[in-house]
Amino acid sequence: MVLNKKNKEQQVGVVRALIEPVVVYAGMELIDVEYGREPSGVILRLTIDKPGGVTIDDCSYINRLAGDLLDAKDSVPGSYNLEVSSPGINRPLKKKDDFERFAGQKVLIKTRELMDGHRNFKGILNGTKENFIVVSSEKTIFNIPFELVAKARLDII
Repeated sequence: MVLNKKNKEQQVGVVRALIEPVVVYAGMELIDVEYGREPSGVILRLTIDKPGGVTIDDCSYINRLAGDLLDAKDSVPGSYNLEVSSPGINRPLKKKDDFERFAGQKVLIKTRELMDGHRNFKGILNGTKENFIVVSSEKTIFNIPFELVAKARLDII
């Protein structure tokens, strides 16, 4: 199977729909699903989190459950490597709820196109307002449209 953007997005959607209920039932949150080719081969990476952080045992548990479920449903074509990990200290922000939950934290946001002459925004997350993420830097408050966000993460380190 050729891994083009459409195939990747479709595969991520299939995996998310199948795995997310299992992760939620285990008391965790499925933050991200990545699917693509890397030097080591095709990779399916699940990023999970829970209050207080995830442990190696949590990752191992979800890896076993997800692997068994994906194999039983034959939902990922061909061979692939399954990885389950924590988001780390610089947690990615994906959902609108993330931008509310982590208000007051330092963030780094990269946009798909220039906005006010910038593509990278670093500052304090003030939450959301309608369809915008509100970030304040030293002198400016930026209202960044959700649809322009390419990547966003906490900026702890």
